[in-house]
Amino acid sequence: MDVVFSPDHALHDSKSFIVRGTIAAPAEVPRRAEVLQAAVVDDHTVLAPTAHDRGALARVHSPDYLTFLETAHQRWSELPGAGPEILPNVFPARGNATRPDHIVGQAGFHMGDGACPIGSRTWDAARISADVVLTTADRVLDGENHAFSLCRPPGHHAFRDMAAGFCFLNNVAIAAEHVLPTYGRAAIVDFDVHHGNGTQSVFWERDDVLFVSIHGDPVNFYPFFWGHRHERGAGQGMGYTRNIPLPNGTADDGFLEALGSAMETVAAFDPGVLLVSAGFDAQENDPLGILKVTTDGFARVGECMGAFAAERDLPAVLVQEGGYLCDELGLNLAAFLAGYETRRG
Repeated sequence: MDVVFSPDHALHDSKSFIVRGTIAAPAEVPRRAEVLQAAVVDDHTVLAPTAHDRGALARVHSPDYLTFLETAHQRWSELPGAGPEILPNVFPARGNATRPDHIVGQAGFHMGDGACPIGSRTWDAARISADVVLTTADRVLDGENHAFSLCRPPGHHAFRDMAAGFCFLNNVAIAAEHVLPTYGRAAIVDFDVHHGNGTQSVFWERDDVLFVSIHGDPVNFYPFFWGHRHERGAGQGMGYTRNIPLPNGTADDGFLEALGSAMETVAAFDPGVLLVSAGFDAQENDPLGILKVTTDGFARVGECMGAFAAERDLPAVLVQEGGYLCDELGLNLAAFLAGYETRRG
């Protein structure tokens, strides 16, 4: 399987993470991508991304937001007493809130929480991460059965005009828009331990993209406000969102049962292409997780998805999301890809 990766992900190297009222070291660090890359380099063809036009990003993200990401750090740095990273200190309730002109106000408007600080090269790294996923999608459009996008920063918490949860550009949504003209209908399956609230929001009123997420129950877990079972879409998109929240401590069998149910929903939708937001933070030893999936469990996840794609001759774009530093991180990715290829071929 082709794996697309760029070492330039390391241009984003944030130092701050606001959690429970304290500023802590972030879990989303360059080292995690290095570990993931090392786990695949021997058994897969690792390719560099090619540059893509900004228009591919604008199919998902608003012009104001893209301009904010590109210019924010320079504008922030010009403030008296500014810190090295953008950490917003004022947030609108949204609703009918007016987008302000001042960078401090725009930071709060376009950054949804304290887990997405913007540094001097964050925009460059986010652009490269988007190029990684777009290049992966191009491999599939060119006739490959599947390819894996080793993205960093991750993307599934990014909304059309708001960063959140370590995410700035929504990689899987960008890939979906890139392939939709060819395939017509796309299904996104997200098995990160955190609900992909940004992806859900992007396609909330769409009937050409099905979004199905398996994740830790947001009743007591990030992102708290989204990912509940009753959320099903709106307007034309009613019924094209499905959430499967899982209780703390869910292990392999419960996770695989949820995945089987998710794939039944995908089968009924009958997509032309499958996209997967692959997060490995459901692993039992992940520092940010609350579930108990094992490395063997991720191999079974890959087998399930590979078999599904093989039965339907379905092309697939596989996209890295979460998964944080623990001894099993690289093993989890390797097991997932091996399981997928075993069944898909």
